[in-house]
Parts: sequence; structure tokens; C-alpha cells
Amino acid sequence: MDALTYIIGGVSLAVGIVAGKFIFAKNTQKQVEDAESQAKKILADAQTNSENLKKERLLEAKEKFVQLKAEHDKEVLERNKKINEAEGRIRQKEQSINQKVEQTEKQIKENDAIKDNLNRQIEVVNLKRTELEKHQEEHIRRLEKIAGLTADEAKSQLVESLKQEAHTQALALQQEIIDDAKQKANKEARKIIIQSIQRTAAEQAIENSITVFNLESDEIKGQIIGREGRNIRAIEAATGVDLIVDDTPEAIILSSFDPLRREIARLSLQRLVADGRIHPARIEEVVEKTRRQIEEQVMEIGERTVIELGIHGLHKELVRLVGKMRFRSSYGQNLLMHSREVANLCGIMAAELGLNPKLAKRAGLLHDIGKVPDEETELSHALLGAKLAEKYGENPAVVNAIGAHHDEMEMAYVIAPIIQACDAISGARPGARREIMQQYLQRIKELEALAMAYQGVEKAYAIQAGRELRVIVEAEKVSDADSDKLSFEIAQKIMTEMTYPGQIKVTVIREKRAVNVAR
Repeated sequence: MDALTYIIGGVSLAVGIVAGKFIFAKNTQKQVEDAESQAKKILADAQTNSENLKKERLLEAKEKFVQLKAEHDKEVLERNKKINEAEGRIRQKEQSINQKVEQTEKQIKENDAIKDNLNRQIEVVNLKRTELEKHQEEHIRRLEKIAGLTADEAKSQLVESLKQEAHTQALALQQEIIDDAKQKANKEARKIIIQSIQRTAAEQAIENSITVFNLESDEIKGQIIGREGRNIRAIEAATGVDLIVDDTPEAIILSSFDPLRREIARLSLQRLVADGRIHPARIEEVVEKTRRQIEEQVMEIGERTVIELGIHGLHKELVRLVGKMRFRSSYGQNLLMHSREVANLCGIMAAELGLNPKLAKRAGLLHDIGKVPDEETELSHALLGAKLAEKYGENPAVVNAIGAHHDEMEMAYVIAPIIQACDAISGARPGARREIMQQYLQRIKELEALAMAYQGVEKAYAIQAGRELRVIVEAEKVSDADSDKLSFEIAQKIMTEMTYPGQIKVTVIREKRAVNVAR
């Protein structure tokens, strides 16, 4: 029973397996059929899409072809249009050229006819000239026979007679013109000079040899003098200006012949008093700083002067010398004011005479430039000024006018006598100049120059109105014994070479300093 059951179970299992395989085979066949039908469908869709795509591409290609063809036709039309226009222009040019050729040929024919006519007229004129020459020769023979002179002799006599008569008349006319010019020249010259003076308003500034420095209180005088007078001595040694501290309330007098030194001393004192620190080292520092500031101020004054006078293109060094004239005097008259006045007078006078006023004004401003050189020379100020002007590229007329305004150079240009006249006018104004002041300044300058000529001398200042010469020497080059010898030699040379009133005290200062800086 168990075996039968086992067999039956095995048979049932086998039948089940067979039945399963049959069902699986049947399902697989169905799937294959579905796949084939689906593939056929996909293939059909693909063919349909391909046909549609092909049609679309054909349509696009046709449209593109139509578009390109239209553009090509348009370009062809434009090109044909341009060709037609060019052909039309060419035909017009050909017609114009043909017309010109016809006109030229016609003109040539007319010119030929005119030429033939002129040739005939020339032949007639030549025949008539020949006949006239024959008549003239016959007439001359008759005249020579009657006068008993040849034609050349008669011509020479006539020319000589006319020449003598013309010469006599020219001399008479020349004398009349000269007399008339002399009568009018003085009158016109006075008129021009008077007009020039009237149109130039000039200030009369007389340079003094002192400057008053005002103080807020008399207590500051003690600080300026310093212990045992060391501060005031340091100021005098650094500036070359004599400080006079007297009973004048709230004032100190600065005395020096040189306005530039007085200005440096005044500004230095002003800074020292404002700062409150007054001692020898500080004094030297402030004086040196003030000296540099004055140099800048000199340049500013020169630039402002040339701008106000309308002078352009002046060399920087000449501008600096013009500014330097502000601190110099000429016979007591401020040199810059004198030069400005001369420049204005020259410009007006040159304009009245029909000359170049700008050139004359330029020469007038620079005519005394030789009075403010950086180095002393043996040349006169007129020749030195001409040399400086030539060095810095000034016009030859300006150079000649500067050198000739005191007749030390021959006048080669018209503006030279104008500069000379205007210089004389400016100096001749009432109160403009004082001869005594100029002589005093010259003596002081010579005194300082005499001391500076010795070796080892660093600075030399004439103070106390020229009654004392203070000489500062370099300690490395001059010993104490040499200082005594130098003082004696300078005093002896002053006595033998100079003329002066009273007596002159020569003080030689030798100071040795050792300076180190702690950092």
C-alpha cells in the first residue's frame, strides 16, 4: 500500500511536470508571437516616421533653395543695375570728352587764324618801324648840321645841365627839410617825454640804512641781548646787521647798508620773539631758515614783476635777479622801483615812436641787472648786465641797450637811446636819488670786499655805519695767532687803500665748535 501510494505519487508528480512544461511552452510561443507583432508595429512606425521626416527635409530643402535663388536673383539685379549706371556714366564722360575735343579743335583753328593775322600785323609794323628809323636818321642829320653838334654831344650837355639843376634843387630842399625837422624834433621830443612821464606814476622811495623792529614790551630786550650779550652778538655775527638797543621804548634799531641783510635780521628776530627760544644755536638755525625763505621770496617778487609788466619768456635766472633788485638801492633809490619805472617809460616812449614797446619794456627792466650779480667782477654794471643778458639768450637789441645805456658800448639799435633817456628821466625826478648815500654804500661794500679777499675768511660785515669791520674766520684754517695777524693786516690795508672819515675798528672772530648728536 505504501509502495502503491509512492508510485501513484510519483506518477502524479510526473504528470504535473509534463503538464507544467506544456503550459510553459504554450506561454513562450505566445510571447514570441506578441514580440513579433510588436516588432512589426515598431518597424511600421519607423518607416512612417522616416517617410514623414524625409518629406519635411525635402520641404525645407526646397524652401532654402527658393530663398537662395531669390537672394541670388536680387544680387544679380543689383549688379546689373550698377553695371548699367557705370555704363551710363561712361557714356556721359565720352560725350563730355568728345565735346571738349571739338571745342579744342575749334579753338586751335581760331588761334591759327589769330596767329596769321598777328603775323601780318607784325610785318606791317616792321615796315613802318623801318620807315620811321630812316626818317629819324634823316632828321638827326639835319639837326646836327644846323647845331654843329653830334647827337651824343648834345645828349651829354643836356644830361649834365639837368644834373646840376637837380643837384641844386635837392640841396635846397634838403636844407629846408633839415631845418623843419630840427624845429619839429625838439617839440615832438618834449611832447613824447612829457606824455611818458605824465602817464607813469612812480613812487619816490629813498632807502634808509636802518629798520625799526617794534616789540610788545621792553622785557623782550633782555632776552634778545642774552647773558653777557651772547644772543645779540650771535645775531650780529649771523646776519651782519648792527642791533642798537637803547632807551627807545618797545623798539630795537637794525642798522645795515644792505636792505637784504636788514630784512633777514628783521624776519629772524620776529620768529625768535614769537617762538621765545632765543639762544645762539637757535639764532643760527632761524637765520639760515629765514635766508632760504628770502631766496624764495626773491623769486616770487621777480615773477610777479614780470607778470605785471607783461614780459614773457624771461630766463629763470634773470627773473631771480629782478626779484633781487627789490633789496638793492641805486643812489638811495630802490633799484626794482627804478627799473619798473624805466620799463614803463620805455614802453610808452617806444609806442609813441612806432617801435616795439614790449622789447623796449624788457630792456628797461633789465638795464640795471648788472648791479645785483651773485659774484663781484671788475666789469661795470652796464657791461656786466649785457653779458648776463647775452648768456641767458636775450634779444641782441636788449643786450645792446643794456650795455650802451651809459655809453660804454656803441648803440647799434634804435631802442638803445630810449633806454638811456628813460634811465635819466627816472633818476632826475625830484628826490629820486642822493649821491651821498651811493658813495656811502660803495665805501661799505669795498670795506667788506677787502676783508673777504684774505684766505680763511668766512664772512665779513661792516657795522656801526662803517666804523667797525667784523670778520668771521674758519677755525680750521686760521689759528688764534693768525687772527691777531689778520686783524693787523686788514687794518693796515684799510689805512693805505681807502679813504674814510674817523676810524674803523677791525674785529676778527674765531670760534671753535664741537657738535655731536645723541640718538
